[in-house]
Amino acid sequence: MNDKPFPVLGILGGGQLGRMTALAAIRMGVGIRTLSPSPAGPVEGLGEALVGDWNDPDVLRRFAEGCTAITVESEWAPAEKLQPVLPEGVRLFPTPHTLSLIRHKGVQKSALEAAGLPAAAFERCSDVESARAAATRMGLPVVLKRYQGSYDGYGNATARTLDDIDAAWPDLAGDDGLLVEAFVPFRQELSVLVVRTDDGQMVCYPPAHTEQRDHRCHAVVVPAEISDTTRDRAVEVARAAAETVESVGVLGVELFETQDGDILLNELAPRPHNTGHYSIEGSHTSQFENHARAVLGWPLGDPGLRAPVAVMVNILGTRAAPVSSTTIPESLTIPGVGIHLYGKKESRPRRKMGHVTVTGDDPVDVRTRAEKAASSIIL
Repeated sequence: MNDKPFPVLGILGGGQLGRMTALAAIRMGVGIRTLSPSPAGPVEGLGEALVGDWNDPDVLRRFAEGCTAITVESEWAPAEKLQPVLPEGVRLFPTPHTLSLIRHKGVQKSALEAAGLPAAAFERCSDVESARAAATRMGLPVVLKRYQGSYDGYGNATARTLDDIDAAWPDLAGDDGLLVEAFVPFRQELSVLVVRTDDGQMVCYPPAHTEQRDHRCHAVVVPAEISDTTRDRAVEVARAAAETVESVGVLGVELFETQDGDILLNELAPRPHNTGHYSIEGSHTSQFENHARAVLGWPLGDPGLRAPVAVMVNILGTRAAPVSSTTIPESLTIPGVGIHLYGKKESRPRRKMGHVTVTGDDPVDVRTRAEKAASSIIL
């Protein structure tokens, strides 16, 4: 266990979420150690960046030595392999138990259903025939989801005909099949970020309106335009989900607001979430700082907004090429824009390369400036 005067936070993973968590922790005097299976990109230069096979117990043991607490950048990081080699007293959150409930979408849906939480109808289907039968029972269209490894629109498909299921099956289905979910004709997509400590302290960020393009998050507007009743229900459901999976740190809770104002759970992410990136400029305490605080066992900060409105727009890659900064100066002429580029060496179409955030009083003006800034950065 670390005996230095300041704690050391270990991060299993070296992408943009690890980068922004590290930056927030460093501001509080926390040391950083990261482990990634490939050479560091986004976390390069932030503390001690280790490269090694994170399935190797010896590599994991060396990484954990000297850490006060460890977190994982994504639900696919092998926390269950790290747990047995942790030095005494080193904290690991989220726990392998939490990750086991979330990592597999079928297990996640079943756990939330068992807890009585509201969600769209679903069936876990082991073959294409059972998927077709499930779609017939639910009524088309349906959403097909790969059980593991899906993110940012990869691993999902909307089937509007039974033939669509046949076509999508070879790409999406694993050895245990896939998830068939009833299509929700939602009014809007929402997210609530819940931060929870291992002693039960909990704070929630305001419900955010999220906009998708081609199954990827394009923009986030906070606060969402919803009634007080819907807002309270969204927070209630999100808190219950966090309790169900016993999360520690940030839990991203994706929700649907239905046409009649009800709230349905969509998916959970046991880590800092893309829909919370606005919080760096927009909140009194960012999701990344609160995540670090929770994992370290420190008191949580205020998740409230600094200004009436915050808008975040993602910057996606447009081509397969090395990253160049030639278009960044133009975006700097737009007042009040916070620009975050993730330090990725190579761009490719639709890859998340960064984001911009704008805060202010007028929702239209804030959105306009954010969209203009994001669109001016070509990577």
